[in-house]
Amino acid sequence: MDGSRSEMSEATPRPRRTPRRRSAPSSPKGNDAPRRSAPTKAETALLPAFEGLGHEQIHVPATRTECMDAVEQVIAAGLGGFDTEAKPTFKAGQKSDGPHVVQFALADRAFIFQLHRKECEKAAAVLIASGKVLKVGFGLKNDHGQIRDRLGIALSPVLDLDQVFRKLGYTRQIGVRGAMGALLKLGFKKSKSITTSNWAAPELRPNQLLYAANDAYAALKIMEALQRDGHLEP
Repeated sequence: MDGSRSEMSEATPRPRRTPRRRSAPSSPKGNDAPRRSAPTKAETALLPAFEGLGHEQIHVPATRTECMDAVEQVIAAGLGGFDTEAKPTFKAGQKSDGPHVVQFALADRAFIFQLHRKECEKAAAVLIASGKVLKVGFGLKNDHGQIRDRLGIALSPVLDLDQVFRKLGYTRQIGVRGAMGALLKLGFKKSKSITTSNWAAPELRPNQLLYAANDAYAALKIMEALQRDGHLEP
């Protein structure tokens, strides 16, 4: 028995194993777009500047009447560019108590809600939770968490444009600057000194207001361009 087994093993070649093919990463459902990369910061700096909202188009409600009027205008529009700002943290493990600012941008104006004002916090919460207002922005996952922690509500409904660009073949989170350069061929300047400034200040500086308003406004303009090019339904 032992000898016959040995002869069989020598006479009969073992079948060769066929290497298993690794399946290619699946594309997003319904998407055959080629892989794309967003323009770099240096590349977008060479593009014509995006002309956003001016100071006269930026409203900072403070009173109950002003807040109610802002809420009515945003709800009437049905959608708005959306973003939040929070005072930065600089210590490891320190948790932000933001957002401190919530901004909504419409076609020709923006509203900046400073949440240390109780009436503004209430107004922003109404809009954030309103099913009548589509919130359009970039990287809204972080906003979801902060809003839930501070206000105890959900940010909904939303259109996260990072996800739209991912379906178009962009492999990394593109952000507003990259999207503006890729789609509109315009440069969108983001100053680190402003992004890391004190957003919990009682009164925001003019350059903070411009930045906050146009961060939200740019998202709205990019959404409109995506619709124009057939990437989003109107």
